[in-house]
Amino acid sequence: MSSYNLILIRHGQSQWNQENRFTGWKDIDLSTQGEKEAKKAAESLKKNHLHFDLACTSFLKRAIRTLWIILDEMDQMWIPVIKSWRLNERHYGNLTGLNKKETIEKYGEKQVQLWRRDYKTTPPPLPTSEKNDIDRRYKDLTTIPTGESLEQTKQRVLPFWTTTVNPYLQQGKTVLIAAHGNSIRALIKHIEQLSNEAITKVEIPTGVPVAYTLSKKNLEVREGRKILL
Repeated sequence: MSSYNLILIRHGQSQWNQENRFTGWKDIDLSTQGEKEAKKAAESLKKNHLHFDLACTSFLKRAIRTLWIILDEMDQMWIPVIKSWRLNERHYGNLTGLNKKETIEKYGEKQVQLWRRDYKTTPPPLPTSEKNDIDRRYKDLTTIPTGESLEQTKQRVLPFWTTTVNPYLQQGKTVLIAAHGNSIRALIKHIEQLSNEAITKVEIPTGVPVAYTLSKKNLEVREGRKILL
């Protein structure tokens, strides 16, 4: 049995990843390639003899479906699954849906890189008229983001980490989190205590499991960030 007790995985390639578009909170499904990536991830996890006690994911179908595929392939669909909006991708505001190459051509590579990677920079917010266009999965939220920096993403991810994930890890259990590039980067920044500068260099590929061994007492990293292929 593996010594890893935390696995983070970004969803497989989505249809908008394939089209090179900013996705954020837009609920876009996996591409055919993304489904294959999720199955390959499951094979990697099986090779490493991972047995999960809890799985967590976002409210977005590309992450949910990635988790479904993995648990199905591993014959672990029976384990508890917790979904939370707090694990959603960073909200890309008014960039949502735009082609990344065309956005670079319009605003310049430096500006787009700041929007994508800088820890504190927020994207252009959604217009006021779109703020109230809320689907019912978010009806209980008092405030809906209209655009988030990675810092703001981390602030809304951490309560879920503290109240939901920590108790399992501190009991010596193993947790799988299927989420998004930036919600995972937010978790990695916290887990590894990375600087604002260091996290800008962290890339999370689609469909590739990242493994950690964390101590039970204070959740310090004993082994990680290990890519499971």
